Amino acid sequence: MKRRQLLGYMGAGTLAAIGTSMTGTRSWAQSSGVTLRSLGHMSFLITGSGQRILVNPFRPLGCTAGYPAPKVDTDLVLISSQLLDEGAIDVVPGNPQLLYEAGVYEVKGIKFQGISTDHDRKGGRQFGTNVAWRWTQGGLTMLHLGGAAAPISLEQKILMGSPDVVFIPVGGGPKAYNPEEAKAAIKVLNPKIVVPTQYKTGAAKGQQCDLAGVDAFISLMTGTPVRKSGATVSLSKADLPKDGMVIQVLG
Repeated sequence: MKRRQLLGYMGAGTLAAIGTSMTGTRSWAQSSGVTLRSLGHMSFLITGSGQRILVNPFRPLGCTAGYPAPKVDTDLVLISSQLLDEGAIDVVPGNPQLLYEAGVYEVKGIKFQGISTDHDRKGGRQFGTNVAWRWTQGGLTMLHLGGAAAPISLEQKILMGSPDVVFIPVGGGPKAYNPEEAKAAIKVLNPKIVVPTQYKTGAAKGQQCDLAGVDAFISLMTGTPVRKSGATVSLSKADLPKDGMVIQVLG
C-alpha cells in the first residue's frame, strides 16, 4: 500500500450523535448538490462542497475485469474493505487522504462516520469487517454501505440514520446483500434515493462472477420508480422525492 495521509481518529464517542448532527456542518454545503460518477462495482467519485471523495477503488478482476481501474484524481478516499480485490489504494494517483477504519473523522469541515458491519453472513469469520460510511456533502446525507452482508443492528441503525442517498449492494454472492437482504436493509434505513451497487454487468466478460444482475433487485422493489442514467448524475435536495423513494441506476 502506498504511503497515505491517515486522518486522526476522533473516537467513537466524540460525536455519538452524528446521526442527527451532521447536517449542520456548513451552510454553504447545504444546497449546492453533488455529482455522482460510477466507476463500476461499488466505486463512486462524489463531487460537491468543494471536495472530491472516492469510495472503494478496486482492482479489475473477476466480476470487474472489464472495468478500467478507477485512476481518478481525488481529495479523499473512503475504504470499506481491505480484501485483495477491494480497497485498491495503489491504483489511485497522487497522495489523497485516506479513511479505512470505523470511527468519527472530520475533513475540511465535513464529518464522516465509519460504521463497522460484517462482510459476510458468518459474523465476519469468512471475510472480516466491512465499514459503511456516512457523511453530508452538497446538502445531501450519503450512506455507502460498502460490502454489507449482515442485517443492520439497532446500534448500526442509530449511527446510519435515515440517509438521503444510500449506496447498497444488491447482487448477492458471499460478501454482500442479495436482493431480498437489500430490500430488508432499505426498509430499515428509509432513504430517499437508492443507488444499487455490486451487481453483475458486462464487465465480467465471461470471468467467474458470483453476482446477480441489477434486474432481480429492481423486480423485487415493485412499485418503486426507477431512474436510469449514464455513469454520471447530478443530485440536489430538489431531486429528492417528497414521498417514498427512487431507485437511481448509474452506468
